[in-house]
Amino acid sequence: MQTIRITTSQNIDIDYEVAGLGERIVAYLIDMAMFIVIFIAAMIVMSMLNILNSEGALIGVLVIIYASLYVFYDLACEIAMNGQSVGKRIMKIKVISLDGARPKFSQYLLRWLFRIIDFFPGTMHLCGLISVAVSDKSQRVGDMVAGTTLIRTAPRTKINNIAFSPSADDYQPVFAAAASLNDKDIELINEVINSYIKNRNSVLVFNMAQRIKDLLGVTPPADMNDMLFLQTIIKDYSHIVAQADVL
Repeated sequence: MQTIRITTSQNIDIDYEVAGLGERIVAYLIDMAMFIVIFIAAMIVMSMLNILNSEGALIGVLVIIYASLYVFYDLACEIAMNGQSVGKRIMKIKVISLDGARPKFSQYLLRWLFRIIDFFPGTMHLCGLISVAVSDKSQRVGDMVAGTTLIRTAPRTKINNIAFSPSADDYQPVFAAAASLNDKDIELINEVINSYIKNRNSVLVFNMAQRIKDLLGVTPPADMNDMLFLQTIIKDYSHIVAQADVL
């Protein structure tokens, strides 16, 4: 499986699995199928309500509404659903920025505007397909301009390989300061752990551990290595958040 290495805003290198061309195509077909179903359903409803025999102005308004939904669908979904459309979510792929962060509105807008080039009907979408197939980061032209790409959201490791497990109810957090982190921080730590499991890059673990220590202002016990420290931070955070939800 092709991967790309992305340097996050915290200067941490993370390897992501790139969404394959086949997954992109299936996601696109799912979205198109959804619009076909909506069109057929709308025609049936309008026929039952005798709207098809009404004035042309009403039909024109409905056509404009449908066309607008079709044109702006991808842009609206990716902004509202964190880089995913319905098809992308089903296929477990999403758009991310090349710095590892959630794309900005301007990036979503750019990749949407360049759909005109990537998916121009006269070329049978060949520009976008060829671009994804030959580019190093599996990017279509819109992605190249916007600085984005599509990655898999499915975990790269099985549950029995994940570096931490849920804590017991009587668990006592080692680092209470972990409560000051957020879900994005924990997700990044987990990515580092998973990357280490896959690539055995100890420098990645050291850098992340040092940043978390500096951020929280904590000093681990002498017998706690960097990997165990990161695992403990995730476990502490998960327990603290779970207890807060119960309360």
